[in-house]
Amino acid sequence: MSIRPFRIEISQADLDDLQARLALTRFADEIAGADQGVSVERVKRLVAHWRSGFDWRAQEARLNAYPQFTTEIDGQNVHFFHVRSDNPDALPLILTHGWPGTIAEYLDAIEPLSRHFHLVIPSLPGYGFSGPTKELGWNNRRIAQAWAELMARLGYERYGAAGNDAGSMISPELGRIDAEHVVGVHVTQLYSFPSGDPAEFAGLSEEDQAGLAVLDWFWKEKGAFNVLQSQQPQTLAHALADSPAGLVGWLAQLFDEDLDDDFVLTNASIHWFTGTAGSALRLYWENARMEQPAEPTTTPTALAMSEGDFKSIRRFAERDHHGIVSWRTLPAPARGHYTAHTATEALTSDIAAFFDSLR
Repeated sequence: MSIRPFRIEISQADLDDLQARLALTRFADEIAGADQGVSVERVKRLVAHWRSGFDWRAQEARLNAYPQFTTEIDGQNVHFFHVRSDNPDALPLILTHGWPGTIAEYLDAIEPLSRHFHLVIPSLPGYGFSGPTKELGWNNRRIAQAWAELMARLGYERYGAAGNDAGSMISPELGRIDAEHVVGVHVTQLYSFPSGDPAEFAGLSEEDQAGLAVLDWFWKEKGAFNVLQSQQPQTLAHALADSPAGLVGWLAQLFDEDLDDDFVLTNASIHWFTGTAGSALRLYWENARMEQPAEPTTTPTALAMSEGDFKSIRRFAERDHHGIVSWRTLPAPARGHYTAHTATEALTSDIAAFFDSLR
């Protein structure tokens, strides 16, 4: 039950080891002009920046600027930021990241959100400073149960939940299992898919049909990560644990190409230094074996998606979530999967407005 202060302190020996491994990188070959995944050019650029331009100590100091703690929940170490607002009456808000991200996803959002909320930002079990996982069973539902315990342990009886990627699945589940305390859920994706009933496709708008076409393309052309990680994460883990270049190449497939290299490398460094790149993959394996809920969520829910990211289809989402009260696409230039980093003001303003509407 104890909550212990925590500080990130990566040893110089670990930094030196990373440099030595990067210097010995054997880069892959490729066929010019073929789109077969993350390019050699991008991996070479990231490796070069990791070696000579990226400042881990600066990122470490930035992470350590916020109060951090660890606690054990259900046998698992859980690391988290806990940033209290200057407003003592602020609503607590738990923010959940996804893969291939880490808690670094939300660094830019901490200051603007802390004007409105007491923030709790945990590292997912198996990720970063929470990892690795030590036993099977850490799927979205069990994580949501751990988050409910964490918020109770911190003394929060009424709180909101927000998330991106895996956090967009865990946060609604948290609203389901802790409905007595969760006042609302804000996400950047609602991962609802066709059930197979032909009637679901009748009368779909042109916009939704276009969205389905994008999803179909994504799973046919870029869905290999999901198949591999949900079937044999351990097979891939050996390469990611041994090669930082291999790690950043694998992570880069879902880090948008227009993201700044420092953001990509901060997340990659957390996976690398904590030795949790393989452990993080297990979430896909666990979720592929998780029993799906039979009933929809009912907690008030807001979606703030963006262009260039997963296209949520409202008809399918309303089948799975009966409490949708806000459905928005963030205004341009907000774009991509990591809007907490790339469109911080747009996303944090939407989060604050949604929870203000629930008071």
